[in-house]
Amino acid sequence: MAAAAAPARSFTKEVLPPALGAISEPPPLFDGTTRLYICYLCPFAQRAWVTRNCKGLQDEIKLVAINLEDKPAWYKDKVYHPQGTVPSLEHNGKVTGESLDLIKYIDSNFQGPTLLPQDPAKRKFSDELIAYADAFTKALYAPLISRVDMSDEAVAALDKIEASLSKFSDGPFFLGQLSLADIAYVTILERLQIYYSHVRNYEITEGRPNLEKFIEEMNKIEAYKQTKNQPLILLDFAKRHLKANTLSLIKF
Repeated sequence: MAAAAAPARSFTKEVLPPALGAISEPPPLFDGTTRLYICYLCPFAQRAWVTRNCKGLQDEIKLVAINLEDKPAWYKDKVYHPQGTVPSLEHNGKVTGESLDLIKYIDSNFQGPTLLPQDPAKRKFSDELIAYADAFTKALYAPLISRVDMSDEAVAALDKIEASLSKFSDGPFFLGQLSLADIAYVTILERLQIYYSHVRNYEITEGRPNLEKFIEEMNKIEAYKQTKNQPLILLDFAKRHLKANTLSLIKF
């Protein structure tokens, strides 16, 4: 059985809550409400947000946005201690974090379309791709940090993704149909495409038709589109974290 595609139903534009800062009061913690703590600009939190949307859990999982540049002390002290990072999920009296673990948790613990395949070959490949996501992110951010135009490691990482997108022919995504593997990468690629184009004058999709098609098709999925920021907003956010006129690796 193939991984399920995104829900075909129409999406109503979600009214997003304001981001909570240092002087904000916390929500009524551990009152039985399931809450997903995110930052609107964080690619790692965005993974969990997209997963929630793909499964149609907007009513079941409430968003709580945190301003990471003015983080409320109660978040680290009372919600996600000691990490204080996003994303985190308050569910059944406990808090779960780390984005790649959390997207699997949301998929397996809530109703909605499954985002992991039952087919053994696809499941194995999905596990491999998700396990590689952190190394991919580091390889692509390294040239931005070191102020080089590109690196062999970054090119190889992009080429690996390009090749991976051709493994299954039943759709434009890693496993053919939409899965957690796509969610693990798309929020990172969203930023890399902007950063490399504006900061390094390098187009990550050039000569990579599978990657170009992947991004094009992801941008048609409302569950993902509703989590996106304007490119210049993301670029400005990155520039606020510059060190010595280069992008810093932003880790949340």
